[in-house]
Amino acid sequence: MSSEDLSEMSLLDMFRIEAETQAQTLTSGLLALERDPDARDHTESCMRAAHSLKGAARIVGLSVGASVAHAMEDCFVAVQQGRVRLRQKQTDLLLKGVDLLVRIAKTPEAEVTRWDAEGKSEIDAFLAALAGVLEAGPAESQGEAPAGPAREDAVSPEPAAPPDGAPSTAGDAIERVLRVTPENLNRLLGLAGESLVESRWLASFGTALQRLKRMQNEAGRMLDGLRDALAEQALGEQAQSALAESQRRLIECQQFLLLRLVELEMYDRHSVDLSHRLYEAALDCRMRPFADGVQVWPRMVRDIGRSLGRKVRLEISGESTQVDRDILQRLDAPLGHLLRNAVDHGIEPAEERRTAGKPEEGTVRLEARHNSGVLQVIVADDGRGIDLGKLAASIVERGLTNAETAAKLSESELLEFLFLPGFSMRETVTEISGRGVGLDVVKEMVKQVRGTVRVSSEPGKGTWFQMQLPLTLSVLRTMLVSIDGEPYAFPLAHLERTLKIPRDRIELLEGRQFFDLDGRQIGLATAHQILEVGEPKLSGDIPVLVVKRGDSTYGLVVDRFLGERELVVQPLDARLGKVRNITAGALMENGAPVLIVDVEDMILSLDKLVCVGSLNKVRGEASAAERRNRKRVLVVDDSLTVRELERKLLSNRGYEVESAVGLRRRAAQSQARTGGGRFAHRARARAQAAQQPGIRGRKRR
Repeated sequence: MSSEDLSEMSLLDMFRIEAETQAQTLTSGLLALERDPDARDHTESCMRAAHSLKGAARIVGLSVGASVAHAMEDCFVAVQQGRVRLRQKQTDLLLKGVDLLVRIAKTPEAEVTRWDAEGKSEIDAFLAALAGVLEAGPAESQGEAPAGPAREDAVSPEPAAPPDGAPSTAGDAIERVLRVTPENLNRLLGLAGESLVESRWLASFGTALQRLKRMQNEAGRMLDGLRDALAEQALGEQAQSALAESQRRLIECQQFLLLRLVELEMYDRHSVDLSHRLYEAALDCRMRPFADGVQVWPRMVRDIGRSLGRKVRLEISGESTQVDRDILQRLDAPLGHLLRNAVDHGIEPAEERRTAGKPEEGTVRLEARHNSGVLQVIVADDGRGIDLGKLAASIVERGLTNAETAAKLSESELLEFLFLPGFSMRETVTEISGRGVGLDVVKEMVKQVRGTVRVSSEPGKGTWFQMQLPLTLSVLRTMLVSIDGEPYAFPLAHLERTLKIPRDRIELLEGRQFFDLDGRQIGLATAHQILEVGEPKLSGDIPVLVVKRGDSTYGLVVDRFLGERELVVQPLDARLGKVRNITAGALMENGAPVLIVDVEDMILSLDKLVCVGSLNKVRGEASAAERRNRKRVLVVDDSLTVRELERKLLSNRGYEVESAVGLRRRAAQSQARTGGGRFAHRARARAQAAQQPGIRGRKRR
């Protein structure tokens, strides 16, 4: 593995690394002090960060950086001594100093001297402004009479050295940090994942040896039976010797096999444990705390709120939650869009919040946690929520549906339109929002990593976005099923339930099959038809996967369940393009390939079959001859009750019955199909120049 030790880096490179880390400490500390100026622990951490940067800048010869850091350090000391109290004005100035230090640190080595000439005026202006804050004292910063004398326990301007384990310069971190390329990490994790999967092959090999052991035992019993049968007959000495030798050799084989089985079982346990530990160690190299990817958001939320004249703060929970580095990197743009929307669209101005009985300061919450084997990332605000009436009007105004259909859409179906490309409820475009690209970016990113996103809102209370993402992109937890004799893997994140249903639970309504699940009517289809791989071979209870995407829920009939598996994801060759209903491949323990199903794409395929009325029914076990001899009857009546009664009577008599929907009813159904989540997907497809029908699966009444 190629790696780069920090000891091989230049001093300026090391200063850049430390400046980035200390800048995050300063930013988070300043934002905390703005909310609570008396938080001494944050003042202490900011002072130490500025002191560390001052020393590091002097080591690398950046005098301008040392001057800025020293002035900021003096300011934090004054805050500790009570001579300065941080408010928005002072916080803005110190944050400007943080930005200045980062810019100085990122300056190429050949251009560092330019700060002493071209950047001198900017540095001098900042130092003068900070000196003015120190001279003004607390009277200006507090807007009241100067505070009393400094506290006796004030910390001296020159802080003590950091405690053990807290580096003060970049040089202290040389022996603890290695830089490894992402490609090497990906390769390491992929190999560790393959090792984890391959280690399970020994279990199947041990099962085969157990079968060999049973065969030997059976052979021993047969040999004993032969010896007993020949006991009454006079055998020659040579035959008796051969029989005894055969028994002896068979016993030796049994004992030898037994010992090897014990050794294999011990080796299997050791191999699986070692592979698990190797994979977890490799995964830990890729995992980073959620806090590493969200340091910039508190300041961004504050700055956007100030530019809009609103008081907003960001609360982050789950900062220690471990996240795959690739997923954390991909979360950057979606989280930025969601947080900007929360401040711009969600949080109300202070006067409006006071009128609604809310605190003037709005709160945006960002949370990450592990739940049921997936990563959940939540962005929520306590703002005004989404006006569904205004949303429906915007949908009609943009020509995405008509007013009659929009009035029938459920809340979740209306909210689905927010993810369409170019859709925005803003009438004007601003620097923050209005172009309609934010939520589309969120949707696309979540889809790329095989996750899901949901949105809900309560008027006057706020809006809530939840992204469910895999813990890692290299290994996927799946349910393995058999379809037409071939294995297929369904990601567990998209499965609501697996069950076997008796045939008598399958009902027929308007020519479509469904079954009742916890009071819900779940439409039934065969995975064979979606994947175009033959017909189901069913006997007894029917194995069904209940798949869900948004409000769309279907039951997929498969041949049989093969159990849960963790699979190492192998991307399909890019030359194949997008394979319909398939997202990736993998290898099973025995080396056999298995395809990983794209559940979202499969549900879209199901919607299309429902729209055109070509969804096959789950057939019984009747022979082909019986099906040919069975008479088919078409029931036509304007009354749903009469149609269903006649259908059941004829079905009980052995007829194969189809119900015809009246023209008025068919027109109503056709209109309903063009609305809701399905129409939202159709509009999305038009925007993406692709022909795809959309969401369906709502409960039939």
